[in-house]
Amino acid sequence: MREGIKGVAFDLDGTLYPNYSLNIRLLPFILKEARLLAAFGKAREIMRNEQKENPSRLYDDFYRQQAEITAEILSAEPRLLQEKIDRLIYRGWEPFFKKIKLYKNAVQTLSAMKNAGYKLGLLSDFPPEIKLGYLGILGFWDAVLCSEAYGALKPHPLSFVKLAQVMSLPPENILYVGNSHPYDIAGANLAGMKTAWIRNPALPGSGRRKPAADFSFSSYRQLHDFMLS
Repeated sequence: MREGIKGVAFDLDGTLYPNYSLNIRLLPFILKEARLLAAFGKAREIMRNEQKENPSRLYDDFYRQQAEITAEILSAEPRLLQEKIDRLIYRGWEPFFKKIKLYKNAVQTLSAMKNAGYKLGLLSDFPPEIKLGYLGILGFWDAVLCSEAYGALKPHPLSFVKLAQVMSLPPENILYVGNSHPYDIAGANLAGMKTAWIRNPALPGSGRRKPAADFSFSSYRQLHDFMLS
């Protein structure tokens, strides 16, 4: 086992599978609901910025408050918009995961780490359980958490700390793997975890190592060798 690491935790979207494989399937929806998606994304950034300025700010009714901010942007009725967001985005996107393929060697790497004695965790900003079932990897995890359940989006450290508690490990004994430097790597660092950044070699500048991550890789074979060699 890698010295000091007893658990490995992962982000889901863009980390265990490439983002483009979902975006391609969502293209008709993206074109049809561009205004809703833009407002939804802006609302989540407002929530992140509020929590960055005031880390004690938690959303005790996350989905209602998210809908209220989105509704204000769209001049819409919050209750009806919350129902629409749940129907179109939260529940509406999940069936697409039946046809999405994980990154090459991701399953083999998860299996090898599990067999080597590492605890495995997963923390996503969006509810992950149904997606994991469709992806065929629901049974790997010692802990599966959604940051929204704690009223705090990444990079707020609260959900990372909760993940460590559920995994029954100190944060410093966990390596968190993610594709987003400002959300995954920054949030895990704030919680005291070690970090691994999966980069996309097809994107300009992505080959440069991010200094805040302890390890960067572009294939799951590299992560496998890093953790198990």
